[in-house]
Amino acid sequence: MRLVLVVLAGLICEPALASGGLNCAADGEGVSFDVGGGVTHGMGGSLFSFAGKVTASGAGIGADLTQGEFAREHVAQYWLDGEELRLLLYRERGGDAPHGFVELTIRAVASGEADEGVYAGRYALTLFDMTGDGGSEGITVDHEGDLECLVE
Repeated sequence: MRLVLVVLAGLICEPALASGGLNCAADGEGVSFDVGGGVTHGMGGSLFSFAGKVTASGAGIGADLTQGEFAREHVAQYWLDGEELRLLLYRERGGDAPHGFVELTIRAVASGEADEGVYAGRYALTLFDMTGDGGSEGITVDHEGDLECLVE
């Protein structure tokens, strides 16, 4: 009986695992994206899911790179605390086609009260494509702009 009470007390007193989400979006000249996922609160705040879409202009860049999606496996780096959010997303072109990639860097800081969850910052988007007229150097197109992220 005592063992049952100890086990029950351990289950009842175990801390709850809370989760929330984050979402970052921008819609500027030549770039539109909306990315986000689920995060845990506490013990590192791990990112347990992620998805998003990006559309960007880029002369000489293939459509598979200018219009694409991000998934959890494309999250190269992630940081979230009460003051700062950083994300680095990286996706390479698949298959036998020449090398190409999309890299999206997000850096934002809390812009209001700590419990509001509003972060404001900047993004940098790089598109690189070895196809087209870039020769052996390839073609690189860079975009930068403002963004807003919501974290709960």
